[in-house]
Amino acid sequence: MTKLDVLAFKEAGKRAQEACQTIQATETVLINALLNRVLAEDIIVQKNLPSFDNSAMDGFAFKYAERGQTLKIKATIFAGDRPEAQLDEGECYKIMTGAQVPSDADTIVPIEECPSVTETEVTIPEDIRQGNAFRPKGEEQREGNVLFSKGEFITPAHIALLSAQGIMAAQVYKQLQIAVLSTGDEIREPWEQASEDEIYNANAFAITSLLEKYGFAPTYAGSIPDDLDHTVALIGKLKSYDVVITTGGISMGDADFLEEAFIRNGLEPLFHGVNVKPGRPTMMGVMSDTFVMAMPGNPLTAMVNTFLLSLPILFKMQGSSRHTHDFVYAKNTKAFKMRPGRSNIVLGKMENGEFHVTRNNKYGSGMLTPIVESNALAIFNEEISTVGEEKVIKVICFDTLPLSQASTPIN
Repeated sequence: MTKLDVLAFKEAGKRAQEACQTIQATETVLINALLNRVLAEDIIVQKNLPSFDNSAMDGFAFKYAERGQTLKIKATIFAGDRPEAQLDEGECYKIMTGAQVPSDADTIVPIEECPSVTETEVTIPEDIRQGNAFRPKGEEQREGNVLFSKGEFITPAHIALLSAQGIMAAQVYKQLQIAVLSTGDEIREPWEQASEDEIYNANAFAITSLLEKYGFAPTYAGSIPDDLDHTVALIGKLKSYDVVITTGGISMGDADFLEEAFIRNGLEPLFHGVNVKPGRPTMMGVMSDTFVMAMPGNPLTAMVNTFLLSLPILFKMQGSSRHTHDFVYAKNTKAFKMRPGRSNIVLGKMENGEFHVTRNNKYGSGMLTPIVESNALAIFNEEISTVGEEKVIKVICFDTLPLSQASTPIN
């Protein structure tokens, strides 16, 4: 087996994205199950939005040419009414928010902006712009326009617009079949009893919940034992999955033979080793039609690398047209150091546009608590050793959907 070069962080992500294949299978899904799915078709506007001229607020509808005059209130129009044009010269309508505006009025004035209002008359101010508070038919969306494009990730806002169009189902890409596995004889499941020499399986549940947060549907496929033959046999049963994600078993220890087991099952590695802290022992490759992501065993590293490296690949495989991490700019509040010569991933907390580094950037890759204490991270290139106070940096937030068309943001 040829030893692979350790890749720079950015190059590892680029190579993996170039090698992965977008799923082709699609299905039609009802609107109540569309959240977090990816569109496999363009959605066309079926109905003008709004579908009729209407008022943006409670007030009076009138002809703009009659501004500055005292007008007689001809009728009151409520939401749901279907009024006919009936204004004579010197007349207006009293109208409610969302109500249909007849064709003989073109401007709305709020009640509170009128200098004089009685039961029968209202004085219209002179200084009002034409079309004020008037929402014309098709102002937001016009029939025949592309409402959403193929490859868009469906959010609650998308569902609101689909509902407003009377669209109750859409064609989306089928969800990726993702298997998540842990490795190690020392692993015990949370429902089992663990001795002082054993550890509970945090990695599998951390990764499955992370993927579920962003709309994926992973399957926990169990733990891989520290035995090569058993591992080869188990991996051979996973080729029906689109993606296999493992944690642990790919370092240089005597029991770390996961790569060999994948190779025996036909894996073509893309890289084994990324020049980044934390996360150097990371491997990815293609095994027949299955994309393999082997994450480090330390829990903090496993979560961070799955978030940073795996999610963009999974979004691309799922058919999303936007599949790299978005970022914001933030001011660093406290200087911190890191070792140059490798990319560095630094956890922190974003508050009011400021980045607060977690624990002065001093924590172990085997920890989990620092992730709970953080809601963001920043990536720094190999040349950077110090980040000063007040320095403006690029930050990726955990609670922001990681979908952008830009490249991975590295400071």
